[in-house]
Amino acid sequence: MYRIYLILLLSLFLGNVYGQENEKEYVQFSGKTVTEGVDGEIVDLPYVTIGIMGTSRGTYSEIDGFFSLVAAKGDTIQFSRVGYKDAEIVVPDTLSSVFYSWIQILTQDNILLPEAVIQPWPDKEHYKIEFLALNIENELETRARENIAEEIMAEIRETLPLDGGESYDLEFRRNLNEYKYTGQLKPQNIFNPVAWAQFIKAWKRGDFKSKKKKK
Repeated sequence: MYRIYLILLLSLFLGNVYGQENEKEYVQFSGKTVTEGVDGEIVDLPYVTIGIMGTSRGTYSEIDGFFSLVAAKGDTIQFSRVGYKDAEIVVPDTLSSVFYSWIQILTQDNILLPEAVIQPWPDKEHYKIEFLALNIENELETRARENIAEEIMAEIRETLPLDGGESYDLEFRRNLNEYKYTGQLKPQNIFNPVAWAQFIKAWKRGDFKSKKKKK
């Protein structure tokens, strides 16, 4: 009886989520990314990563700065590129058209590089002697172990944003999946016994428990 009640509750929840997703209004968000050139003129800025915050969807600007992706009204769009300050805009939720154009100006950002100590030597022979005599084992080994620690690598994998190629690949696969079901209903995982089996296993493992409760 408990399982039947749980299944009914989940069905209502998933149906509500699916309904909310369908209620979203989408627009074709297109435009160009530009920056200030050497002489102060506006020039195209290619290879800018454009992502929808809170999702894995995005794209990147082409060689002429042009970009295009599907976004929902109210979505926050983030523009980022190495050497430039990040920028964000919100797609207006009052649009009456399904097309929205935008020109994003990115400004250059200063990048602080780590300190480098320059030690001059009289000639190459002295340099070789002093270089081979440097005791760098402990410092470099400790730094290397810290950089490749599993906790550090896991944090980098979770926080590192997608680059332009990855964003384009995700968007391409999403569109390809949409085209497969054009003119027909998509298969629902709620009727998939494999999906239910995976959900029950995850429930038993405690994957849905709050992190605060685990502590």
